[in-house]
Amino acid sequence: MKIKGIVQDNTIILPEEVCAPDGTEVMVEISERSLNDNQKRWQQLQPVIGAWKGDGELETIFAQIDRERHADRGREVDFDFSPPLNS
Repeated sequence: MKIKGIVQDNTIILPEEVCAPDGTEVMVEISERSLNDNQKRWQQLQPVIGAWKGDGELETIFAQIDRERHADRGREVDFDFSPPLNS
């Protein structure tokens, strides 16, 4: 039987149920391709991590978003509400 899983927090997560009793010994093979792919992704991310830190323009943009998000725009209220008639 061969099943593909994903390592998360040092635990192997399997996408399907395995029909083997608890305590069954298994062999895990970690492919070098997976390690290399993850290393490549990490190397691509490293140059941009924190690139906007201290950027005043970005801080201004986020401050404007925050103001707009918390602005009280009121709401329309219908005072002509009539309750339904009971039959």
